[in-house]
Amino acid sequence: MNLIRNKIVTKKIQEVSIERSPVYILGTDYKVKIVYRNVRVPELDIENKTIKISLPNKYKKTENKKILDLAIEKMYEQIAKVEIERAMEKIRILLGFAPDDYKIKNMKNEIGRCKNNTITINPKIVMFHRNIIDYVVLHEYCHLKYKTHCKSFYKMLEEYEENYEKYEEIIKSNLFEL
Repeated sequence: MNLIRNKIVTKKIQEVSIERSPVYILGTDYKVKIVYRNVRVPELDIENKTIKISLPNKYKKTENKKILDLAIEKMYEQIAKVEIERAMEKIRILLGFAPDDYKIKNMKNEIGRCKNNTITINPKIVMFHRNIIDYVVLHEYCHLKYKTHCKSFYKMLEEYEENYEKYEEIIKSNLFEL
């Protein structure tokens, strides 16, 4: 009887390995594992450098890559809400001023933007380490004072982050992955 029950349980829960680029969260590489279960909505759990995505059984026959990409995108958005708020507050305290508003929005080939006194940050920024997230927010804050990348802009940037050139290189070399 237990043998039959174990076969049924094993049949209901199938793990599927999907080929995908590494998934980074705060600079750490995570593996992705998809599990089909008797759940109503997709669930995501992070443990031991593995992102476990539990999908309803009804998704077994759909294209897993689309579902996986959507789940990862939603995860980045949730992490970004916390991380960008933390960085915005840290830089606000450091500089003593703030933008009128800030948004978290997917942007193609852009990690951050400052326009009309509003800072916009790409949620995929959470792929990078926190020090780079802080740098990008600082960079956009500097645009509140200087609209272009003039000498004064870089002087202000360097005053608060001496490694800004290093961070710029890291971002540029990884921008294609966004």
